[in-house]
Amino acid sequence: MPKKSISIYIDGASRGNPGEAGAGALLKDGRGKTLKKIGKYLGVATNNVAEYQALLLGLKEAKKLGAKKLGIYSDSELLIKQMEGEYRVKSENLKDLFRKAIKELKKFSRSAFIHIPREDNKEADKLANRAIDEG
Repeated sequence: MPKKSISIYIDGASRGNPGEAGAGALLKDGRGKTLKKIGKYLGVATNNVAEYQALLLGLKEAKKLGAKKLGIYSDSELLIKQMEGEYRVKSENLKDLFRKAIKELKKFSRSAFIHIPREDNKEADKLANRAIDEG
């Protein structure tokens, strides 16, 4: 039986930075079929906090869907490089979120982080912004 692979597209949005914030996650199966779209209103947060919240949102949902392998797509270079260990997490606001993300990632057999251009992440961006609008 093949291991279930899921792609997660994540984005965080903050209007004001810090300002009203939202997180968005779009989950797709190996064939590109959309499995789940999630948006969450976060209240006041920075853009980077919103990016990490989007990651956590996507990881929790992927676990519920039975994923074993993950491809995590984000237009946040900071988040990608921190999660890959290339950048240190210096911000106190992000350290706890980073630790939570690492803990969640251990529940999967494999994960890869892929930096994508903003224009390739429009759907996750829409989910994050819609969460702010509806928040």
